Amino acid sequence: MEIVLLTAAGVGGATLIGAVIGFIFKNISHKFSDIVLSFSAGVMLAAAVLGLIIPSVEYGGDYWILTTVLGVFAGAICLDLMDKLIPHLHKFSGMEGVEEEKHPQAKKASKVMLFVIAIAIHNLPEGIAAGVGFGSGNIAEALIIAGGIALQNIPEGMVIIGPMLASGISKKRTFLYAALTGLVEVVGTLIGYFAVSVATFILPFALAFAGGTMLYVISDEMIPETHAHGEQKGATYALLVGFLLMLVFDVLLG
Repeated sequence: MEIVLLTAAGVGGATLIGAVIGFIFKNISHKFSDIVLSFSAGVMLAAAVLGLIIPSVEYGGDYWILTTVLGVFAGAICLDLMDKLIPHLHKFSGMEGVEEEKHPQAKKASKVMLFVIAIAIHNLPEGIAAGVGFGSGNIAEALIIAGGIALQNIPEGMVIIGPMLASGISKKRTFLYAALTGLVEVVGTLIGYFAVSVATFILPFALAFAGGTMLYVISDEMIPETHAHGEQKGATYALLVGFLLMLVFDVLLG
């Protein structure tokens, strides 16, 4: 249990590390951000496939096709529905271009809250994925999954600071919002761990569900973002490096 708590804190804390970097380097170039984010996407892709989906197949028994396929699609559909309810965070990355009306501060605060909610919504299933990994009992695989999620959280924490500061939000509040998004991931990790520990029969579906959420985030959010600023080639190779690095770690630790 101690290692689960430490990992939960590490996964959530990675967002804060990124936020601190974002405060220090307020004007991070798109090229650097895209390369780091794409590397993280590769790490998460390997974690989703090797640490979640393949174990789902292995634990699924005679019904692995039904369990794993339904689980992956259920995870993706769940995030898709969330995206329809909560606006994408990239829609609020250019807050300084918004026309302000009678109550500019209120409008800015409203946008920042949507911004924070969008990030939190995406962080919850990532935390659950880390917790489900530990619930499977394979600590090495679980650490790889958690490591991939933590790596993704660092650039995320970096890129959310600038828009919030530019919107007029104080540094104190900006850091608080970043901390809250990380806390959601900690909560998600504990939910995933306890849910699988209490009901082990749902493990194959839970693993596939968590893998589906990660695949959705990679395809719908991370890859489009890293290919939107003219750095497609570098982003592609960074993704490959991240994926292969995690593949090597998985084989060596396995």
